[in-house]
Amino acid sequence: MPTLEPEQLAIREMREDEAPIVLELLKDGFKDTENRLILYVLTRPLALLLMAVVSSGLRFFLNSFVVALVLPVVLTVVALKLLLWRSPDLRHLYAYYNVGQRGIWVAVYDEDDVCGCVALEPWSGEPGAAELKRLAVNRWYRRSGVGRRLLSFLENQARAQGFKFLVAQVSVVTKAAIGLFENTGYKVSGGRQWLGYTIQQEFIKELL
Repeated sequence: MPTLEPEQLAIREMREDEAPIVLELLKDGFKDTENRLILYVLTRPLALLLMAVVSSGLRFFLNSFVVALVLPVVLTVVALKLLLWRSPDLRHLYAYYNVGQRGIWVAVYDEDDVCGCVALEPWSGEPGAAELKRLAVNRWYRRSGVGRRLLSFLENQARAQGFKFLVAQVSVVTKAAIGLFENTGYKVSGGRQWLGYTIQQEFIKELL
């Protein structure tokens, strides 16, 4: 989709009747990232080596070569899914809707089509810093400028609330999001690793 014109896109607080739409938008984005992250982890050399070792060991106990080959992969996928679904941020996401809290802004195309969302929360990692949360864009509106507009809007909100820095946690498989932060002045300040491989990058920007 081509870049949307400023007058075509409005950003405002989420309304009560839009909560189910936003939740589905966030779940869709999480599911897409989850699948790509699992594929990324499974194709790392160390992960492949470990699964090969386990598979070789299973051949002594199982009569089926196919089962010995597939079982380590299945167990690894299940373990990764459980790890991701037990993340504090995902649990907080569902609690966010269950208790009816607010704080999510939505990007709306043509007055009623919710095409993206974002939220802002204080960050415990550094005084005076806020964290970008729940940035998601409907797949039909990606690469049309919605994400950039939401990010710019959130930076202004953070400044207005007195925050000096804005932080974002980004999965390494979301190349478009990484490009967005790199092109808008964010710097890598940390990350999360698994088996020695970075699976999540932390970006930070000083709000001048």
